[in-house]
Amino acid sequence: MSNSRAYPVFRTTDPESALRVARQLAAVGDQQHAEVSVDIELRTVREVLRIREALPDSWFRKEDVEDWARDPSDPTGLHVGVHAPDLSGDPSFLTPHLPLWASMESRPVGSIEEEFAALVGANIGEIHWTGLVWPDVPDRGLYREADHARVSLLFNCRAMTLDQRADDHTVLVYVRRGNRDGYEERHASWLAEQVGRSVIGPPQET
Repeated sequence: MSNSRAYPVFRTTDPESALRVARQLAAVGDQQHAEVSVDIELRTVREVLRIREALPDSWFRKEDVEDWARDPSDPTGLHVGVHAPDLSGDPSFLTPHLPLWASMESRPVGSIEEEFAALVGANIGEIHWTGLVWPDVPDRGLYREADHARVSLLFNCRAMTLDQRADDHTVLVYVRRGNRDGYEERHASWLAEQVGRSVIGPPQET
């Protein structure tokens, strides 16, 4: 089973610029079967209620592994996810379960990105494009890639694990991890070049 390597190719404090570059990068690939997903960490009741209202088709969940171990029966439903219309707005219910994560998955490209970027604010969040196909580039020794052709825009974070808060936003391009002979970085560099960017840091691995 092969894995991906994600290379940072753009970093900025301006979310609009980050979104523009990420969309340009995704457009380098064939988007015929592409989808987009979003995810956001919410650390206050106020933010949970704001996102529940703004994204009524989102799903809310906990990422607390210790809580799963304490009560695997999941009486709140937050281990598997609660649809926004069914999520209680009672602060006495929400507070003990913070932080919550809200997500929307497998949406058409272009359907949610701008709205989500405007909603993220100071929260950690991600827009993730999947189902892309990177093209063949014979003169550069690069090959068509579908399984690992992805792009992520990380808000207020630099790590694809979404666990390292930052004061800026990072665009990652994903390529297939090979045998570490430099192919991955050459592929990521070529993709970045197509939108006037370059690899700006070490890769992250899935």
